[in-house]
Amino acid sequence: MMINDAGRRVSRLPWVIRMSVIVPCHNVERYAADCLQSLARNAAPDIEFVLVDDASTDATGDILATRAALLPGASVITLPQNRGLSAARNAGLRAARGRAVTFLDGDDVVAPGHFPALADAIDALRCDFVRTDHVQVRGRERRLHRISHAPRGVVCPPRSGIGQAGRHSSVDAPYAWAGAYHRQLVDAGLVSFDEDLRTCEDRPWIWRLHLHAESFAVLGLRGVRYRREVTESLTQLNDERQFDFIPAFERIIAMVRADRDADGLLPKAVESYCAIVCHHLTQLDRYPRPLRRRLRSLSARSLVGLPTAEVSSAIARLDPIRAGTITRLLEAR
Repeated sequence: MMINDAGRRVSRLPWVIRMSVIVPCHNVERYAADCLQSLARNAAPDIEFVLVDDASTDATGDILATRAALLPGASVITLPQNRGLSAARNAGLRAARGRAVTFLDGDDVVAPGHFPALADAIDALRCDFVRTDHVQVRGRERRLHRISHAPRGVVCPPRSGIGQAGRHSSVDAPYAWAGAYHRQLVDAGLVSFDEDLRTCEDRPWIWRLHLHAESFAVLGLRGVRYRREVTESLTQLNDERQFDFIPAFERIIAMVRADRDADGLLPKAVESYCAIVCHHLTQLDRYPRPLRRRLRSLSARSLVGLPTAEVSSAIARLDPIRAGTITRLLEAR
């Protein structure tokens, strides 16, 4: 069944949909068949698959159209022009009809039965959202990535998933596909993505959820197989789109500063930002020389605008190499 970007359908499925799986795709012809095959192993009468072709220029659209016709509960949205991952996910959200929603990138796969188990879990726990572990795939290597949070399978206040500075927490694993989100969060606009962010869109998104939702839980499910170092992936870009981590974290800092718990949350937000700046500065060789200078300049200018006390505390908690990186960056200003 085909639908447009406005989410209009020519017919309705005759069952109650517990979960909508939104799958944004752009030029993933090498991986799309594997992805859709894994979806077929998750098909159930109460699960729908919303496949979004973000104006692919390769055979992705043809693969989606052909395979969707054979996949129960599947529909395809075709965007008229390439709008990016955030816009593709948002288009899927507008069309989704499930009691809960989740995501899967078009170059990843999922284990058999993962989505029915995920739907069972969020129904049983009756919470706003759940987070899950996943398996990172690099060639033949497999590595389990766990959400840093305890206890598991227990409903908790989402702010407990932010945690303290110096400790990893749920907000440090900003993977939209590592979890499921109740319809009430979708209707409140908390699951939508900032479409002007070409990369790092998950960062303010996950902070917003933890700041404004009322309940969440972390599960031991590990069904998503996330491919690392896919050449078409946004993480492999070598241009200014990678610099969107700066406005992304500036939005996080602004959200936290305006929050009732700002004093307790700012150290974590500022330290996370400093760590991400250091990460990008270690990869300067991937950029042309003018972009290296621009990245340093933009990073320094942004860090100067942060609360001085929190920056000093973050530097004190970072390891010597990263602390030196931030210190030199600030001194250069």
